[in-house]
Amino acid sequence: MPIRSAAATESGTGAGSAPPPVPECLDLSAEAAAGSRLTDPKDGSTAWLGADVDPSTCVVRLGDDALDEIRALAERFRAAPHPVFLRSPDDHPLDAVREVYRRVESFLDHGLGVAVIDRLPLDEIGDDGETARAVFWTIGRILARPVAQKWDGTMLYDVTDTGRNFGYGVRGSWTNVELVFHVDNAFGAAVPRYVGLMCIRPAREGGTSRFLNLHSLHDRLLERHPRALERLWRPLLFDRQAEHAPHAPRVAWAPVFSLDGGRLRARTNPNIIRKGYDVAGVAMDKETRTAVEALEEAVSDDDLRFEMPLERGQIQYLENQRVAHYRSTFTDGDDPAAKRMLVRMWHREEGLPTYEG
Repeated sequence: MPIRSAAATESGTGAGSAPPPVPECLDLSAEAAAGSRLTDPKDGSTAWLGADVDPSTCVVRLGDDALDEIRALAERFRAAPHPVFLRSPDDHPLDAVREVYRRVESFLDHGLGVAVIDRLPLDEIGDDGETARAVFWTIGRILARPVAQKWDGTMLYDVTDTGRNFGYGVRGSWTNVELVFHVDNAFGAAVPRYVGLMCIRPAREGGTSRFLNLHSLHDRLLERHPRALERLWRPLLFDRQAEHAPHAPRVAWAPVFSLDGGRLRARTNPNIIRKGYDVAGVAMDKETRTAVEALEEAVSDDDLRFEMPLERGQIQYLENQRVAHYRSTFTDGDDPAAKRMLVRMWHREEGLPTYEG
């Protein structure tokens, strides 16, 4: 992946003057020149308003046949220990579960971009060991190839409050803070296409998920803040959250919006952009600051988003390049064994299954 100084690049953004020199950055700016920008609102299949969404239409029920297959799968896993990451759906009779995932894939690619499988029988499978994770891993592979979620190769990722403060090198998913609308790995060289979350335990209070269509977000910015939108089609600095090799660049240089084969994609995460400038030691110019503020304002529009809780045993999937997601702050109980615990998978067919693809 190309690496260069962001200072020379940002001087061409129209901000009026080059910023101070910054450390080297992961250069993803080629995305900004990958195709023409969208200049007209789209009325096609990818855009929706949250105000028009019935969340129940995102739910895919597990029928009796699928539940029986999952129970049998868990029983085989308990009877024959094996490394989780060597488990494959091709080794087991899962016809009914495969039909569920065909519906999930249709929801993600041709529907709202959000699907919730309701639900794994965790009280029978058990959630205190590897069995539930092995089941999630195995059936999740039906959707698409799993890929690493951290530079160290982590494939199954626990989303829980570790008690650490959100900051450099500590992802928000390891805290209980509010996570503003974002796409996963917005700062990475390879953005996952699908994100899956299995809920083992919800929080005592809070932790609600919200969803927002990125095409509708783009259209809202085009309508209300066209000059700010134009800036978001050009590269900005993103904090890489210490997910990189030792001594590698700490920031990435990428646009928020780009086109991939005529398809809109987005690297949206205002907090990570602000942190990128802080980590690089660069003050945002007025044009960039205004653009990030416009992005934050647009995602606050109630009519763009809808929300739904993620309950015990449910598996939530979203199309990470079509839909941004949000998590409200949450509170756990006093019992550490009862704290909020989700398990996450990322899926992507392009590139290698490593973190940087």
